Amino acid sequence: VQLQASGGGLVQPGNSLRLSCAASGFTLDGYAIGWFRQAPGKEREGVSCISSSGGSTYYADSVKGRFTISRDNAKNTVYLQMNSLKPEDTAVYYCAAGWGYSDYYDYPRWEDFGRWGQGTQVTVSS
Repeated sequence: VQLQASGGGLVQPGNSLRLSCAASGFTLDGYAIGWFRQAPGKEREGVSCISSSGGSTYYADSVKGRFTISRDNAKNTVYLQMNSLKPEDTAVYYCAAGWGYSDYYDYPRWEDFGRWGQGTQVTVSS
């Protein structure tokens, strides 16, 4: 039973990446999914999340308008499309499943995402 984030890499500023969060051993469709990141020397921060229905999404101000979260329950996968990447987006990105967001929440409860996957490194540099 695990989550696995993938799709990271080294890109130049302004370019794009799409991260995937795939589940094995359980189905994602009953869970909200959050994307988090942690840069060296910084605390982990919530970046984006999507409700279990897919009907509601949330973005941190730092990524709003550049990142898009989506889910494909048939593929048991959640995606994070990251456009117009900046050097400050450099971090290890993690996905997590839980109850931290729903269609009835105005703001995520980041502490309620309890099932974590391994991260994927994103480096934005020229």
